Amino acid sequence: MLAFLQTHPFPVRATFERSVVLTFAFPHAQVAALLPPYLTPDTRDDGWAFAAVALVQTRALRPAGLPAVLGHDFMLAGYRLFARYTTGAGKRLRGLYILKSQTDKRRMTLLGNLFTHYGYETVPITLHEVDGALNIQFGTAEVVVELPETPPTPAAPIALPPGSPFADGKEARRFAGPLPFTFAYHAPRRAVVIVEGVREHWEPAPVVVRHQHIPALAGLGLAGGVLASAFYVSAIDYAWKKGRLDPWPH
Repeated sequence: MLAFLQTHPFPVRATFERSVVLTFAFPHAQVAALLPPYLTPDTRDDGWAFAAVALVQTRALRPAGLPAVLGHDFMLAGYRLFARYTTGAGKRLRGLYILKSQTDKRRMTLLGNLFTHYGYETVPITLHEVDGALNIQFGTAEVVVELPETPPTPAAPIALPPGSPFADGKEARRFAGPLPFTFAYHAPRRAVVIVEGVREHWEPAPVVVRHQHIPALAGLGLAGGVLASAFYVSAIDYAWKKGRLDPWPH
């Protein structure tokens, strides 16, 4: 029964009050070793693969169809790999594979682990805005970014972190998340769970990272990464469709 429930069995809606996504580049082999069967890293031609840490202030998460007043408010830290998957019908998809999730609410940990494979755990998470900077502490980790002064425009130049492997801001946006799909592996059925996300007005603004200390990355098997980009969005309505199983072997 638990395995059935963990397939994201109903559509969900929420609002991203604030979201900061830090994308890191790692050698291909490190990311490939952490992906389940049938998923492959989403890479650049030079062999870099990518992981993201998403820090989200979430409002009114609830099953689609319920009013927002019945939703859950919580903080989320998600550790994700950029991955590709080819379906049984031959369709090639880009998406995210979630290694681990952290939240400040025990109820969200319980429900998240009941209905998904996203590996929720409860940790203290705080968010403070001071002097134009956003400070987020989650567990033993901390990220401080400078908030954008004006809303982003598509033509605005994007300053990348020093040493970023991305050629330009356009390429960096492709790895800013969220991607159209989230993947999970359903071992009892030897199938990939595919969850499609739906959002509007997604215009991430690049931000300068003043400080980042995220020890959980090394604990997950990701070491020696390079900060490749950092983006911020606010007040985004988001929805996830019901998960579907794509069984193997094709």
